[in-house]
Amino acid sequence: MPSSTIISTPHDGFIILQLHRPEARNAINLQLIKDLMEGIEAAEKDDAIRCIVLTGDEKAFAAGADIREMASASAIEMLLRDQFVLFDRIRRITKPIIAAVAGYALGGGCELALMCDIILAADSAKFGQPEVSIGVIPGWGGTQRLTHAVGKSKSMEMILGCEPMTADEALRCGLVSRVVPAASLLPEAEAFAAKIAAKPPLAIRLAKESINQSFEMPLEAGLALERKNFYLLFASDDQKEGMNAFIEKRKAEWKGK
Repeated sequence: MPSSTIISTPHDGFIILQLHRPEARNAINLQLIKDLMEGIEAAEKDDAIRCIVLTGDEKAFAAGADIREMASASAIEMLLRDQFVLFDRIRRITKPIIAAVAGYALGGGCELALMCDIILAADSAKFGQPEVSIGVIPGWGGTQRLTHAVGKSKSMEMILGCEPMTADEALRCGLVSRVVPAASLLPEAEAFAAKIAAKPPLAIRLAKESINQSFEMPLEAGLALERKNFYLLFASDDQKEGMNAFIEKRKAEWKGK
């Protein structure tokens, strides 16, 4: 069934999922969360898709959560609704997710970008966590992931002071991997997704797992996981194909096995 809040555009090896609530600057409501997770999880199950690109429009990636949907809710209603649990499933996605961010990425929109593996930013992008200005705090991981990305002091500035961050500052702080002109954002994201899609899927999957676990494990445990994943790949056809192709000076043909 077509989604009203997400536009899906498949490409060779990857898919673009575009948040589509232009009347609300792509504010994140329950329907959008459900539609987005359906799109992401369908892409996860599709062997033809090896990378996922999330984007919004030129004005906003997502300008936060839909406040109208939460304003009158009680604590018990929010607990039972547990809208965060849907987004938590993003952590279990094994394929790389690229956020292509233009315009506003505020509140839940910034947190959604932070859940992705790579953030590409247009020069128009603006990141922020202004939740305390409406009497709450970030609830989709902003206090944690933002702090990991930019450090304690800058995270405190953005969250306690509601200070937004420009694309250039986000690049300097390590929040994003690159900044490009707004008109080049989607072509840049597509080119990078295609580059990832051309790599061996098992190696990409285990590299992503190892990097993500570096935020959750002590160094010794992380090194052990990395080594286990390194050895595991020697059981794959792709490792044999990749090394033989290198020796034979030819292009490798990946099977994902």
